[in-house]
Amino acid sequence: MSSLQSLLFLRIGLAAVFLWFGVDKFIHPSYWLNAWVPQWFVGFLERFSVSGLQFIYLNGVFEVLVGVSLLSGFLMRFFSFLSVLFLSAVLFTVGFSEVTIRDAGLIGGFLSLLFWPKRRF
Repeated sequence: MSSLQSLLFLRIGLAAVFLWFGVDKFIHPSYWLNAWVPQWFVGFLERFSVSGLQFIYLNGVFEVLVGVSLLSGFLMRFFSFLSVLFLSAVLFTVGFSEVTIRDAGLIGGFLSLLFWPKRRF
């Protein structure tokens, strides 16, 4: 198997996760807000006139953009970098659980994309 095929599978796999979660935030925003956003963080957001639901929708937009970027290759390194920052923030705000272990694996995938050698023509 070539490294280009490996890169393609990595991009499709990460895109599927981010598209799934991004779209689901628009379908079930209350679930995401109540199950995954710490109450202290909602209070912090309200200081900036941002509601918890607005935050969930913004997350959904971001995650869909990441998925589209991975599938299209457009700004892929940029969105990979932002995803590492985003997932790192999740690790520190949600606490240790099976979800954070999943996110650590996703960070590894995005770091792979971020440092994947550029093609030479």
